[in-house]
Amino acid sequence: MLLWLILILYLLLMIGIGIYCRKMSSSVDDFVLGGRSIGPWFTAFAYGTSYFSAVVFIGYAGQFGWLYGASSTWIGIGNAIIGSLLAWIVLGKRTRAMTKHLGASTMPEFFEKRYGSRSLKIASAVIIFIFLIPYTASVYNGLSRLFESAFHVPYSVCIIVMAVFTAVYVILGGYFATAINDFIQGMIMLAGIIAVVGCCVNYKGGLTAALSALAEIPDSDGVYGSIVGPDPINLIGVVILTSLGTWGLPQMVAKFYAIKDDKAITRGSIISTVFAVVVAGGSYFLGGFGRLYATLTGEPGKTPLNILSNGKPEFDAIVPAMLNEALPQALLGLVVVLVLSASMSTLSSLVLTSSSTLTIDLIKPLKKDMDEKKQVLCMRVLIVAFLALSVILAMNKNAYITTLMSISWGALAGSFLAPFLWGLYSKKITKTACWFCLVWGVSITILHTALFSMGWFPEITEEVAELELKLNIMSPLNCGAFTMLSSLVLCPLVSLFSPVSKKTSAAADNAFAYST
Repeated sequence: MLLWLILILYLLLMIGIGIYCRKMSSSVDDFVLGGRSIGPWFTAFAYGTSYFSAVVFIGYAGQFGWLYGASSTWIGIGNAIIGSLLAWIVLGKRTRAMTKHLGASTMPEFFEKRYGSRSLKIASAVIIFIFLIPYTASVYNGLSRLFESAFHVPYSVCIIVMAVFTAVYVILGGYFATAINDFIQGMIMLAGIIAVVGCCVNYKGGLTAALSALAEIPDSDGVYGSIVGPDPINLIGVVILTSLGTWGLPQMVAKFYAIKDDKAITRGSIISTVFAVVVAGGSYFLGGFGRLYATLTGEPGKTPLNILSNGKPEFDAIVPAMLNEALPQALLGLVVVLVLSASMSTLSSLVLTSSSTLTIDLIKPLKKDMDEKKQVLCMRVLIVAFLALSVILAMNKNAYITTLMSISWGALAGSFLAPFLWGLYSKKITKTACWFCLVWGVSITILHTALFSMGWFPEITEEVAELELKLNIMSPLNCGAFTMLSSLVLCPLVSLFSPVSKKTSAAADNAFAYST
């Protein structure tokens, strides 16, 4: 009963904020960017809560904690240093200044005005809409697993209910509502993570005893309790994807469009980094103790993991099993709200990015007479459509959270990271290079998914598996990391050998004409 009461009060608060912010979201700039007047605390929390959701707390912490043990904490540290601190330092001021100068409110709009190409805007808008869907589905997947475990509500019902509540407060309040909600949700996440980690570690006798128990797991040679873990090479791939990937994700970069001024960026970078250390570091640290709570071999006192139809363990069930065992009922209610907070903030960011991109970059150019009210209405309708597609995809429980997210991040960051980052710093990056990166990121992701994730080519999968490569090329995470890093190298190389039109050159000159 207490769990339900906490949940209902929380959801009513979110809806109330949406209603409160409705009058502040009448124009396109207000609905999408909050009028570019959001301060450092709200922006930092919006960045952090969009970054970390049930995907991290349930999916990634569970799977990578199981695979790498205590060393999975390095993923959280990488998220804080590379994905938060360096992202704010490298991208923050230039993104805010250049997008404001160009009047760009979406990443596709930035590509159009930076490279002088409307076709780039259309192509990137389509990529964003398509590949944000599996990311959204992965968030639903993680959220619904915890709700199913805590409330014994059917998985499909959880997904549908969360989609409805997310749609309501985003449709009502736009970016203002998401920013206020993100701040509240972020505070809940900070308190919840600290409490959960403390309870789960103490339940196993304290930090020293828990690490010793990890090191004593049979046939492991103590690797699960060590700093480097059993597989440091593939661990690096996870760090790269989950940290550097944020630099090319449209829903993350958009936070820099909306921030108030340069001073806010400096303060926001510190706040965001501290937030990431606690939330991401705490989540992966917690997941590292998963083998003390779950088992594949039927050990007594541990939760047995189901084997899915794809032949692999149900990693996404590990963290819910830990929470059910180690947490008292009252604290479990806090955790449910924690994961709900993290997930709804990420969902709101994703649906807002997708709907605004389609409206501003695809529909508006086709309908010249769309005024501000019609554009905002169109965004609200598209929010519903986007959530519906994501719900359909999330209904497949056999799809790993990490796989869905890796496909999304690999395609988006693999396509956008290089032309966006290089485009902020160099006039010499060409339209051809930008096109190359878009095609490269999407093609590699689709090819890899078809070969290794969809099961369409079992012969190839078996042959690659038999090679027993240390660097697992079948992993969608390693594929995403490769796509991002390779595009960073290929983008300037392609620019060296591609012609520059007068239109592209003029667009570049205009882009760099802003004053800092």
